[in-house]
Amino acid sequence: MPGCKEGFDNEKYIREQTAEILERVARFDNKLYLEFGGKLLYDYHAARVLPGYDPNVKMRLIKELKDRADILLCIYAGDIERKKIRADFGITYDADAMKLIDDLRSWNIEVKGVVITRFDNQPSATLFKNKLERRNIKVFTHSFTKGYPTNVDMIVSDQGYGFNEYIPTDKPLVIVTGPGPGSGKLATCLSQLYHDYKRGTKSGYAKFETFPIWNIPLKHPVNVAYEAATADIRDFNQIDPFHLEAYGKKSVNYNRDVEVFPVLRRILEKITGQESFYRSPTDMGVNRAGFAIIDDETTREAAKQEIIRRFFRYRCEYAMGFSDKETVQRVELFLNDFNISPEDRSVVKPAREAAKDAMLQDKGSEGIYCGAAIQLADGTIITGSNSPLMHAASSVIIHAVKHLADIPEKIKLLPASITDSIRKLKTEILDEKNVSLDLEEALIALSISAITNPAAELALEKLKELQHCEIHMTHIPTPGDEAGLRRMGVNLTSDPDFSTKNLFIS
Repeated sequence: MPGCKEGFDNEKYIREQTAEILERVARFDNKLYLEFGGKLLYDYHAARVLPGYDPNVKMRLIKELKDRADILLCIYAGDIERKKIRADFGITYDADAMKLIDDLRSWNIEVKGVVITRFDNQPSATLFKNKLERRNIKVFTHSFTKGYPTNVDMIVSDQGYGFNEYIPTDKPLVIVTGPGPGSGKLATCLSQLYHDYKRGTKSGYAKFETFPIWNIPLKHPVNVAYEAATADIRDFNQIDPFHLEAYGKKSVNYNRDVEVFPVLRRILEKITGQESFYRSPTDMGVNRAGFAIIDDETTREAAKQEIIRRFFRYRCEYAMGFSDKETVQRVELFLNDFNISPEDRSVVKPAREAAKDAMLQDKGSEGIYCGAAIQLADGTIITGSNSPLMHAASSVIIHAVKHLADIPEKIKLLPASITDSIRKLKTEILDEKNVSLDLEEALIALSISAITNPAAELALEKLKELQHCEIHMTHIPTPGDEAGLRRMGVNLTSDPDFSTKNLFIS
């Protein structure tokens, strides 16, 4: 975040988290299934609410443990079938699973196998399975667990967990991860435990979850930001009643873990044949993130900004039909709880002012005026607006890189020869009505201009400096704008208005 101090110590986190995991492995006859919640790579939510947090710190931790760890990747067949999207990358969960395998390989870490959970020969899931197997990746299928969640005798039997295919693993630590919630990680861990105990291996289970952070207050903005991030699936944080009863200490957990704990404890005791030493959901967790917070005030302010971002996101999703009113209202209540407003996001008002200025300068037109504003690393705010030449997103990015490169306003980065050629391609050859350049098109034009224009070349080099900058737009970005902004790695919000009256936007 521009101008933001660091509030999190990655090195301390890695040291403490590694030690905690290894201690848990030793406790279970050197065989532990560790359910890895949240994002394994590119955890930008954590990076936004814990300034200084490395989005890939979990991978750094796994690299420390890789000689002692196998990795299983779970994906729910239903998510494959309905083509569920990972919002931060704009790709489906099955594509995200393949991307994760590639990313792990780039860290010299191989996935032991992919588990398709609640598999019932769904066509898309079968296609995904075939695709992986033909690339020499081991795929295992697990069906819905019979009797779950009430009939423990059925669950812990050869017709329940025993019905699932056993996955051989070699290392003492087995990390079980997957794209998004509900991927079947817990069921995979418990199924493996069942098979292990039948084979005489007294393995164990634990959970690695960054949020909510159990040892900071329930209403701490960092924990509330997690509630805002999961408002669409109705997750909520609460004081762990089992931990409070067992130890007389308050700790924070979330509703699904608390709700499932009594059943989970009974299942574990049925599998192991002995009383579980886990007395609460918090006991099951391995989470030292709270101990690595080094500046509480900084994290509080960063988390409040994330709540505002989530509010804008859900309002846009509601406008597009992807979310419901209750989700928007829930996050609005979080804003009220902290006495903050959407306008407390520093780039919101400048973006709206840019749209108003564009309208005043172009009196008589009936077009839609879009404004955008970006805050640079030094706190400077740059604005832009749409025009017959380019979209607001394109305008603000071109203005930003010109500012960073100290290029005078009167120097044009995109010569008419290039923009006219693109306009001709779009209108005369591709039969498009909109000739204004979206961000992806503008960046391509800038890169072409850089071949002969030293100023454009200098501006192009400044694009990397926009990563993690805050940007707001007065209208929902078009696909080309959104894709370009996502690749640049900015933190984008927008008002829930459309930039065109057309229903179809390509």
